[in-house]
Amino acid sequence: MAHHKSALKRIRQTKKLRSYNRFYKKLIREAVKAVRTSVELTDAQGKLTKAMSILDRAAAKRIMHKNTASNRKSSLSRYVNRLKGPKAA
Repeated sequence: MAHHKSALKRIRQTKKLRSYNRFYKKLIREAVKAVRTSVELTDAQGKLTKAMSILDRAAAKRIMHKNTASNRKSSLSRYVNRLKGPKAA
């Protein structure tokens, strides 16, 4: 166990941040899964905007790297765009 005041404080801070990060990562997983499981285009688009918002907030708060968030947003966008099917000429 830690013996210094600063070490004890660090343990408290780490515990608090860990629970916060775990909550936020769970939120991200649920949002991404909601987009991936949706079949209808309109439903997927609505869920996509929520997921993008959550990913942006996570990147802003440094829960995930901004490039990782960007890659996930791009991947979800491609999935939703594929739901449209082939374009009519």
